[in-house]
Amino acid sequence: MTPAIESTVGVVLAAKAVRTFCYGYLGILIPLHLAALGLDARGIGLAVTLTLGASALLTLLARRPAERLGSRAVLVALATLVLAAGVLLATARAPALVVLAAMIGNVAVSTGETGPFLSIEQVLIARAAAGRNLTLRMSLYNLVGYVAAGLGALTVAALSHSGAAGPDGSALLFWLFALSGGVQALLYARLPDVPVRAAAASARRRPSRRFIYRIAALFALDSFAGGFVLQSLLVYWLHSRFALGLAVIGAVFSAAQLLTACSLLLAAWAAPRIGLVNTMVFSHLVSNVLLVAMGLAPTAGLAVALLLLRALLSQMDVPTRQAFLMLVVEDDEREATATVTNAGRTVAQAVSPALTGYVMQAVSLAAPFVLGGVLKIVYDLLLYRTCRRVAPVSARGPAG
Repeated sequence: MTPAIESTVGVVLAAKAVRTFCYGYLGILIPLHLAALGLDARGIGLAVTLTLGASALLTLLARRPAERLGSRAVLVALATLVLAAGVLLATARAPALVVLAAMIGNVAVSTGETGPFLSIEQVLIARAAAGRNLTLRMSLYNLVGYVAAGLGALTVAALSHSGAAGPDGSALLFWLFALSGGVQALLYARLPDVPVRAAAASARRRPSRRFIYRIAALFALDSFAGGFVLQSLLVYWLHSRFALGLAVIGAVFSAAQLLTACSLLLAAWAAPRIGLVNTMVFSHLVSNVLLVAMGLAPTAGLAVALLLLRALLSQMDVPTRQAFLMLVVEDDEREATATVTNAGRTVAQAVSPALTGYVMQAVSLAAPFVLGGVLKIVYDLLLYRTCRRVAPVSARGPAG
């Protein structure tokens, strides 16, 4: 790699690690913190919905500035919001302020990251890599995130085991989140300029635009289904259904994050052999069968075993999906593609958590797993039908 590429990838990976380490413990700590402040399942579901809605809005708002001012300025501004959110989390005592902090800080509520950081960083990596081993680089990008998040979840478990996970321990972790915002801002300030190729005059109405909107709709279906089983809601489910404590839940999700990291390596190995589309569809299909089984598990041990087995497969589609999207559009379409697909995913995902609280209370604790798993299976079949014959831009003729 050239020095500019090395610098871009290095900065992005370092910022990703700092950010997702905090997400790893915040995704566990915040729902339990809100429960301690008096919120029930419906209140926590609504909090997750509001957090995701804010993430989608930030993703949409960040697109134009990123195209006109460059990624560096926008990422520094977003990191500054993280700093402010961390301070608010550490000092707030009202549930509404805690939720507000999660909203402006783009706090992750699932095992995977969503929001403006993801949209901008995946474009930076694709542009810097210029198509060379893009799936491997996307796998590395996501691998760093899941390993860091796993260590963050392990931090909660360690603090709980040592008896230091009370209000003082939580405040310390919230201050650490604030510090991470400052560190990210300093890192992003070092990003080199990677120019965007100007759009051709004849490319105003490309066929890819219709395809991207179709893909965004499918991704929205997947995210709507995934919203029923976000990590924050899984934490609440394990705690309510099986009476698992913070130490055990932290250890479970730490192991799940690390197994998810392994799934990213499996994706990098499988994609060159069976193709991007086959890798992202068939691995996801099996993981969704496991999701349905997990909700029906009669014991905590079986539920945790299925959760961990699913973690080994469920994210193989992430780097392959990201690489696929970056390869099937022109360079000047990448910001729009990443924004439309990620914002669509986040908006759809924001709807279902609020419904999940009602479903858990009105039907059963297992119902969201069955509903989410079935919808995800439908998504897999539709995605395969839509994408199996789509070729990368480099394999097509000139845009006209």
